[in-house]
Amino acid sequence: MGKEELTPSESEWQVMEVLWESGGAMTSSEVIGRLRGGSGMNPKMVRVLMNRLCQKGILAYRVDEKDTRIYHYYPLKSRKECQQEKSSRFVESYFAGNQMGAVAALIGSAELNEEQIRELEDILRRSREERL
Repeated sequence: MGKEELTPSESEWQVMEVLWESGGAMTSSEVIGRLRGGSGMNPKMVRVLMNRLCQKGILAYRVDEKDTRIYHYYPLKSRKECQQEKSSRFVESYFAGNQMGAVAALIGSAELNEEQIRELEDILRRSREERL
């Protein structure tokens, strides 16, 4: 069918947010502790998600020097890299690669205030300047 999904799923994204916010390596127990409550994920599910993120090449780990049963996980990809990859896959999947079609659909469905419209205009202006 299509290429294997190598971007974080919605649940995996929650795990990555914890790691991106931490700015450093964390054990699975630390990630579980930060996710407790609001995510609705149990510890086993978090560990499964972290394993999937490692398989996707988004997360990596190093074994603790003092205790080989403890793994310290850290992101291999930044939030921005994952957002760009996710956006590209979205455009490819739902808009046959037509970036303008995707942008038009998103803008057309949003109720933007004046400040947001100016922000979009600034983004377009910077994009044009970068190409010159």
